[in-house]
Amino acid sequence: MAALNRRVLSAIILIAGISVWRPSSVEGESSAQELLQRVVATELKAQADDHSHWEYQSTSRASGKNELKEVIQSKQGEVDAVLSIDRQPLTPAQQRAEIGRIQHLVHDPHEQRKRLRDQQHDSQETEHLFKVLPQAVTARYGKPDGDLTELDFQPNPSFRPSSHEEKVFHAMAGKIWIDTKKQRLARIEGHLTHSVKFGGGLLGYLDKGGQFRVTQSEVAPDHWEITSLHVEMKGRILFFKTIGEHEDESRSNFHRVPDNLTIAQAAADLSRQLQTTAHLARK
Repeated sequence: MAALNRRVLSAIILIAGISVWRPSSVEGESSAQELLQRVVATELKAQADDHSHWEYQSTSRASGKNELKEVIQSKQGEVDAVLSIDRQPLTPAQQRAEIGRIQHLVHDPHEQRKRLRDQQHDSQETEHLFKVLPQAVTARYGKPDGDLTELDFQPNPSFRPSSHEEKVFHAMAGKIWIDTKKQRLARIEGHLTHSVKFGGGLLGYLDKGGQFRVTQSEVAPDHWEITSLHVEMKGRILFFKTIGEHEDESRSNFHRVPDNLTIAQAAADLSRQLQTTAHLARK
């Protein structure tokens, strides 16, 4: 919900001052809808205007393993390195394999282009789903929540999905929290209100009750990034390339890197970090 950047909303459902008051009428509901539209416009503009690159740490759980990764964005796409597994440093063999994987990427232009295309596709899908959000759902004001404005959302019965992703998006209900002062989306969570079938079920399905949570934070002045992501979906197949049936990820320690950083420079930095981590672990 890259972003909502790379995997954020793109992965799951995809996927804010103004004076806020609690509505009790259709007029109030319209005001909540207008607030949602303004927030979406703000997020889309921020994404379009931001060409900066960042380095951060990602902690994720997948296939029963906890992995700590260092991720660096470059002008040729992201590159990452696994620093530890289940809080244990890599073995010498794992470290060599990880450095070899990174170096292979540096010397394989075809793989670089493929990864960059995939990342750009995720960003484009995120942007598209974000654009249709105000049309796909209806919003009402929820409970007061400190500096955040809470919106409850439900599927808009008049919306007609035009893709598999939109069909999943349109089956979601949940809550959105908006940073009132910054007019940015701070958190969104939702669940599938009913099962979603593709091609009558022949192409796949998602079960009712599947859920997601995405948190976005200001990691630097006026720069927001997704800092946590949780997805729990059950079904025969998912159409989101970057999201599995179960995923938990948190991101931290953001700092900016040069905008003209190359993938070779990012890879060299990651290789040094792997070697340093291994050296410290041996002490």
